[in-house]
Amino acid sequence: MTPADLSRTVLHAVRRAVDEDVLRAPVPVRVRVERTRPGGSGDYACAVALQLAGPAALPALEVARILRERVAAEPGVGRVEITGPGFLSFTLDTRAESDRALLAAVREQGLAYGHGDALRDEIHQLHHAREIRAAVTAQAVRRLLAAQGARVRTTCAASPDPDWARLGLTVDGYGTPPVPLTGIRPVPAGAPAGELLDRLGPDALRWGLLRAAGHDRAPLGPDLLVQGEANPLFLVRYARARALALTRGAALLGFTADPAAYGDSPAGPAAYAGRPADPAAHGDRRPSSTGPAVASGSTGPAPYDPAARPLLDLIADHPDVLLAGARHRAPDRVARQLEAVAHAFFDFHDSCPPLPTGDEKPSAAHRARLAVAEAAGTVLAGGLSLLGIRAPEHL
Repeated sequence: MTPADLSRTVLHAVRRAVDEDVLRAPVPVRVRVERTRPGGSGDYACAVALQLAGPAALPALEVARILRERVAAEPGVGRVEITGPGFLSFTLDTRAESDRALLAAVREQGLAYGHGDALRDEIHQLHHAREIRAAVTAQAVRRLLAAQGARVRTTCAASPDPDWARLGLTVDGYGTPPVPLTGIRPVPAGAPAGELLDRLGPDALRWGLLRAAGHDRAPLGPDLLVQGEANPLFLVRYARARALALTRGAALLGFTADPAAYGDSPAGPAAYAGRPADPAAHGDRRPSSTGPAVASGSTGPAPYDPAARPLLDLIADHPDVLLAGARHRAPDRVARQLEAVAHAFFDFHDSCPPLPTGDEKPSAAHRARLAVAEAAGTVLAGGLSLLGIRAPEHL
């Protein structure tokens, strides 16, 4: 069960309670489920009972009790607890089952993973100045809103800069609007579009303009062109390219990714012992990498926990990050998410190599690890696409 599945399960429980006339309150459009914070109880939590307590004219604890009875009976939910003033905390049946479902969802949805219809009833008209950062930000916000089902138009205060065409930037109209519109007003880039494009190129320029929060000045120096791990854009694109290289390497070895293999491998030393990876065999894993965490002949970690836990959690959180980026008109949130996924991908890759090494034969663990790596690559490619940045197959 993914976080999105759990959100729908809780929403269904609310509808049932309302239909049964046990709860008299409007059914929310969406129920927000968040990962439990450190020190909390369970895997996930939500505050829907507190949200409904006022309209239902009931104490939040009573609303939570009504919902707990209905959610606890759903498949995939192991335990539901009420904490604090009325929070619902959920423990899933098995983490492995949840992760398998997550990987299957990413594989099925592809680059559209994280897209949805939460904003399907909204119409937005974004208006920005004739300035390159405002134009690039407006276009990225437009993509994020459209990915959540909203209808969006963009307008500019004056006729577009001709150099914007080099970035594929277009507007639906320009001039002074007759009514107030949603303004996109980041701190200006401080240089003309043509000059910045000549110096940085389209991808590095977009990343530089979007990575910083709109109220901060965008760093647009030569660091954006560095081909190394210190450059976040390079790291994100390299991680995606590395994920594709793993798929190609696996095909040469005669196996493919299998999300269903999660948790199927034995946990003994024979399953996870590995030799140091040979970069020449399957391509460099990470810029300036010092080698894998699993030494030759040692007992390595299980295919996922704990090495893959941060990466799987970030993949699971990706839909919420995209929705938050759309709601708050903040593409910088998406950029930071992609950076975090790239770092977690390489940490996982170095601890649990998805490809066998030496005379090691492909196992269920390798198929499962490859599924995690491919899911990370899909998330990275999809996120870059929403920012308008290319994700090349080779770097």
